This record gives sequence, C-alpha cells and structure tokens, in this order.
Amino acid sequence: MEITPSPSPPHSGRFKLFDQLELQEFNDKYVIKSVESPNRGFSISRLHGDIQPLNSDNDGGGCDESSVSPSKTSVIYGVVGTIRLVVGTYILVIISRKEAGEFLGFPVFRIAAMKFLPCNEALKFSTAQEKRDEAYFMHLLRVVESTPGLYYSYETDITLNLQRRCKLAEGWMSKPIWKSADPRFVWNKSLLDELIEFKLDGFIIPLLQGNILMFLIFHLKIKESSASVTLVSRRCTRRLGTRMWRRGANLEGDTANFIETEQLLELEGYRSSLLQIRGSIPLLWEQIVDLSYRPCLRIISHEQTSKVVERHFHDLYQRYGDTMAVDLTNKHGDEGQLSTAYAAEMQKLPHVRYVPFDFHHVCGNSNFDNLQILYNQISDDFQKQGYILIDAEGNILEEQKGIIRSNCIDCLDRTNVTQSFLGQKSLTMQLQRIGVLSSIEFITMFSEEYGKFRALWAEQGDEVSLEYAGTHALKGDLVRYGRQTIGGIIKDGMSALWRYYLNNFQDGVRQDALDLISGHYSVNRNGPSPFQLNGFESLSYLPVASAASALIIGGLTITSVTVQQAGRQAQQYLSTVIWAGVTAGVMAVVKANGRQFCSRPRLCGLM
Repeated sequence: MEITPSPSPPHSGRFKLFDQLELQEFNDKYVIKSVESPNRGFSISRLHGDIQPLNSDNDGGGCDESSVSPSKTSVIYGVVGTIRLVVGTYILVIISRKEAGEFLGFPVFRIAAMKFLPCNEALKFSTAQEKRDEAYFMHLLRVVESTPGLYYSYETDITLNLQRRCKLAEGWMSKPIWKSADPRFVWNKSLLDELIEFKLDGFIIPLLQGNILMFLIFHLKIKESSASVTLVSRRCTRRLGTRMWRRGANLEGDTANFIETEQLLELEGYRSSLLQIRGSIPLLWEQIVDLSYRPCLRIISHEQTSKVVERHFHDLYQRYGDTMAVDLTNKHGDEGQLSTAYAAEMQKLPHVRYVPFDFHHVCGNSNFDNLQILYNQISDDFQKQGYILIDAEGNILEEQKGIIRSNCIDCLDRTNVTQSFLGQKSLTMQLQRIGVLSSIEFITMFSEEYGKFRALWAEQGDEVSLEYAGTHALKGDLVRYGRQTIGGIIKDGMSALWRYYLNNFQDGVRQDALDLISGHYSVNRNGPSPFQLNGFESLSYLPVASAASALIIGGLTITSVTVQQAGRQAQQYLSTVIWAGVTAGVMAVVKANGRQFCSRPRLCGLM
C-alpha cells in the first residue's frame, strides 16, 4: 500500500500538532481522527494492531463505516505511540492533560492520565504460556500509565534548549516537531516507529520527561522590571531507570539519571539561559538492594572502564563544550572508594577539570552558604563558560561556552542544592549584564523574589527525585530556606523510609516497565519466556519478605514472653529455645539471602 504524508494542521509558517482528537471504538478497530479536521487520522485493528491512515475522502479508515456506529466515542489529547508484545499490540493515548505554563511563549502541557488501548483479540488463540507472559507485560504497561513528569507542546519542540534552537537552520519550525527533537530526551522515542512509518506527522508528540521535569514559571518585579524564570529539566532516556537498578554508566558511556537543566530568563525582550547537567559517576558500578538500609557499593572491574569515561566526556564536549566535573560525594567509606576511582580516571583526561568537594563534610545539614567555598574554587571557569543572551531583535550577544557537570551518589539531593546555588549566581550575572541590577546588587538582596527562585528549584528537585527515586528530594529545606527545619527533617526521614521500601520491594517491576517502554528490552515473539523463574529467584516478592519479617518479629515477641515465663514455669523453657531457634534461623536466612527477597528486574542486565 502506498503511504501518503498526513497533512499537517493549519498554521502560519509553523508546524502544529492536532491538539484534540476523537477516539471511536468499533468492534474490530479503533479510529482516531482530528476533531478540527475529521478526514485526517488513522485506524488500528483490534485483532493484529495494523495501522491504516484514513483516506482524505473517506472517514472510515479505508472502508465504508456509514452504516456502522462506534460503540463508544470519546475525546483524547494525543497519541503517545504503539508497542507490540507477545501477542497483541497496544496504543498509548493521552486521556487527561493539564496546562503547565509556557516555554519561549508556547503553551506546554503536562500529562495527567494515559491509557493503553489493547489490540489483542488474537490472544484467545494463543498458548497458556503466551497468555501468562502477555498478562505480565500488560501489568508493566499499567505501571507505565502512571509515569510522572511527562510534558509536551503541540506547537514547539521542548527537547531543545535555547542555544541549540538558535543554531538550527532557518525554517526548522515549519517541519514536523519530531524531526527536530533531541532523541536523548524523547521519552516515547521507541513507541513512535509505526506512526513515523505511516507519516502521521500531525499526531506524533515527542514527550519530555520533566523531571524533564518541570516547567515552573514565576515572575520577578525588580526595579519596575517584570521578568520570568523558567526551569526545564530534560531526562535522558539512554540509561533510563530507577535509583538502585540504574547506577553509573554503560559501556557506551551513557550514565544513569542524566539530566540537562535549563534556567531560562525572559526580561524586556531579552532571553537568556544557563545550562547545567547532572549524571551518575561515569564508571561501571552497582549497588544491589539486599534489605540493608545502605547496600554496599561495588566498582565493577572491566578492561573498558577508561574508554567508558572517555566516551562519556567526549560526548559532553561535542554537545556542550568544555566540561567541569564537580564531584560532591563523601571522601570516606564506600562513597570515598568510588570517588577515588573516579578521580583516578579523571587524571587521564587533562582537558576536563575535575573538582572534588565533600558536600556533607563542608556543608553538613544546615550550612548552605558554605557552598561559597566551592564557588570560590570554580568561579573563574564558571564565569568564562557564561550563558547565552539574545536581545529583542534576535541578536546573540553572549553564548555559553562550556558546562558544569555535577554529581553526588544519586545525583538528586546534594546535586540539586549545588545546582540551585550556581543558578542563583548566574541569574545575578545575567540581570547585571542586562542592566537591571548594578554591579554591587545581587538577586539575594530581593528577599521576596529570591524566595520564589529558591522555591522553584526546590519544586524542580522534588520532581526529578520522584521520577528516579520515587520520593521527594531530601535536603529540600536547604534549597528553600538555606537551612534545615524540624519539619524538613521529619519529611526527609519519611522520604528516606519510603525510598527504602520502594527500592527493596517495588523498583524491580518499575525497572522492567521502563526497560520495556524505552525499547531497551524488545519482546521476542518466538523466544522463550523471560518470566520463568528458577530456584530462590521465585521468592523475590514483597509477600515473602513481609512474611519473613512478620515471622521474625513474632518470633522475637514470643521468645521474649516465654523467657519471662520460663523463670516461673520450667515447662516453658523448651518453647523458649524452640522459638529463639526459629527466629534466629529465619534471620540468618534473610541476612544471607537478602537480595533474593527483594523485587528484582527480570528483563535486562545492569549494564
């Protein structure tokens, strides 16, 4: 069948996606069409998942539907993509959205709810094992439906930062949005293949995981000048994953929790932006959960380690220019060993400046202002790197010539505090350069505006943390207030406990869902089942761990009671010994096999 391009929606020199769609459900297919232009859309078979664009002169997907009415009609707000599993195909659609603000004047939306539409009628003809595998994959899809922090725009590409947009050839905004998108930051990249194949350009929405954060905007009123500051965090999908199951780098040099954060200032026609990046330490290392509160870090010995580090920083240089690596980890214990190994590898890269800074030792839990010590070390290079500045006529007055790459262990809490501090320094420089502030004035002198700025970074940190660790960021008070409060300490304690629970008992399944949706795992319809477990692996579920915990606690309780009774009733002595033995035995089994009691991913390896 010859495929003709789907005409783009009406626009004046700029490509715009269809922003409101009608979903029609028939017994044998789904039909998705634009509300604004009903003759533009496509159908997808509910039996095999085959896509067929609608003919311009026929709304019925290539056949006469005039005598057939859909069983259900509803409004949706976008098509995220399609995925093929063991038997069926599933199409992911946006069923609810919220306006999140603007990016460079273009409306930006956040996904509030998504839904997979099953095209798996052929499942009734499949084997029992295929049905079991499909059921588990469908469970992973339900996990995907609740993915936080997904943003998009119908009118512009939000995966591109301001400086990169300025370097694109003239006329790029008249082309389909997906063609200009940075593939590193397109969360649904692996789901778009079939839509691209059928040239359904008006329906192809590149999603940014905002952790990619957040598009947060606040308005400043400084000396009668009204300004807006926007934070955009773009999460890379190359090593997408959860906190404990995606650490360090892979052999290609891609790191876990890699995020590009852009702080954008718009003021009196001027536009200025600062880029910062974060990412896990680019070595091969792991930290496998085993029911302990802080699992051991293990550096993986590999002949490619130096090449991995070199590939990572070469890629950064190609994209951002000169890179300064700020390492915020502890210099003792497991973190210290990892930091020492990182420092040793960085000595082999003379073109990258490596700056170790023990955040916990210097700043503790309350000395946010001690980050000035770090800033004093890097200020000359930071100011030379600069930022991009564009005037009202579109002339580029300044360009950012390099970038700071910050990391701690998780690249969440300490990293966010540090990046917000550098963002504050840069914002002052930008306002001084534009002329709003004098050379002796700083953003910190305007308490109300500075408070809003800090809140912006704190909210951004929470969102990034939620996507990677499953909880809000720790040390949020340091960003908001420059010190920790009693309420903040309690909140951090609750978040730490929740992280422990998620890491040990939930994140294995969540990692499988991310590997599946990102394309890191491809379903092999002719291969063996990936879910047939053997031996102790089959105990890797929360109910077993919970039962073991209950048995331990119950055993300790009964032992305590019977010990008290044993002094008065000799016949209780034997019961005491038995319960103490059972409890000790269960504790020994759990301690020796802690990893086996945790939720573990089954689809992909750690690297």
